[in-house]
Amino acid sequence: MQTMFSLTKRNIKMFFKDKAMFFSSLLVPLILLVLYTTFLANVYLDSFKSSIPEGFTADGKIINGLVASQLFSSLLAVCCVTVAFCSNIIMVQDKYLGVRKDLLVSPVKKSVLALSYYLASLTVTLIINFTALAASLVYVAAAGWYMSFGDVMLIILDVFLFTMFGTALSSIINAFLKTQGQISAVSTIVSACYGFICGAYMPISQFGGGLQKVLCFFPSTYSTSLIKNHAMRGVFEQMAKEGFPVEVADGIKKSVDCSFDFFGTDVSVTAMLLVVVVTVLALVGAYVLICAFKRDASGKTKSKPKRQPSVK
Repeated sequence: MQTMFSLTKRNIKMFFKDKAMFFSSLLVPLILLVLYTTFLANVYLDSFKSSIPEGFTADGKIINGLVASQLFSSLLAVCCVTVAFCSNIIMVQDKYLGVRKDLLVSPVKKSVLALSYYLASLTVTLIINFTALAASLVYVAAAGWYMSFGDVMLIILDVFLFTMFGTALSSIINAFLKTQGQISAVSTIVSACYGFICGAYMPISQFGGGLQKVLCFFPSTYSTSLIKNHAMRGVFEQMAKEGFPVEVADGIKKSVDCSFDFFGTDVSVTAMLLVVVVTVLALVGAYVLICAFKRDASGKTKSKPKRQPSVK
């Protein structure tokens, strides 16, 4: 346990040693928040206004709060995964520089070393994502706040779970990478594609029926929908108090992926949470097993040294 703690502390220090890497990773979510509010806010605003029936007057603050909740929940759903690929670079650097081989020469188990990389990347990613969450909550407060204390606590839990998911996913992929060029290429691909796969850039309800059924098997679909439910619950509750037609509210929930079905069966929020938790446990377990039994560069797995016979 002490060994894993020491290795985790060392990996965290190595990441923060490169100030440019840390600040660039920290600025990415904040820049995305500015871009989201600048270019996507009006698109969502017009979309929500067009769904309101004629003759019904909606409070502008409710619509703004709905847009803000949609934007920041989508942002966090993406950053919890994409930031993890940036913060997990130490594991690949150690391979490239030969540090990993030096560590394995000492009596350190591969599973312990793997967990130390995972915990270090998780810690760094949580720092960045919680900073993005704090900035997002300030934006929501300015646009229209309808979240309760319980909603905020659930969103914090969501960010923690999704960061565990993103870190485990990046750790599994990075376990097979050996150079900084490879991890840069993979990070670029993930940053470009993941937002569409998880329904952050465009709701999955806007995709074709066939693609929607395929994405129902992706855990990212449930993670994005889960945080959207927690972020927008208060807005929908206020809409009901203001007398919004039920069919309009249900239509908006469907359009932003707060509600969807798995081959005709409605997926509850509890089921979404269960899918995310099971996925995190499975990915972390798979990562540790991969690192424990993965062959070394020589093509042989690391074996324990044989005990020398005692000489009487």
